[in-house]
Amino acid sequence: MPLVEVTLTEGRAPEQLRELMRRLHDGVHASLGANPDSIRVIVREVPRTLWCAGGQTLAERDAAAQPAATDGDGPRLTAVPTEPEGR
Repeated sequence: MPLVEVTLTEGRAPEQLRELMRRLHDGVHASLGANPDSIRVIVREVPRTLWCAGGQTLAERDAAAQPAATDGDGPRLTAVPTEPEGR
């Protein structure tokens, strides 16, 4: 039974994830000739606040990459991205 596991950061539309799973399933079937009913695809979504690379979370990297906004009275704080609502 082929098992394909994919880990991504959160934020993609459900339709995108479903298309990814369909294409992975079809690719395994086409390349290995596996029984379609035996192919398993697992997609894990991880919040950017829990994915670290180079000692920083991806959310911290996102925040650092954004230019500092100003309102004329000096720098304004920018919010660190949070998880999408409803999750």
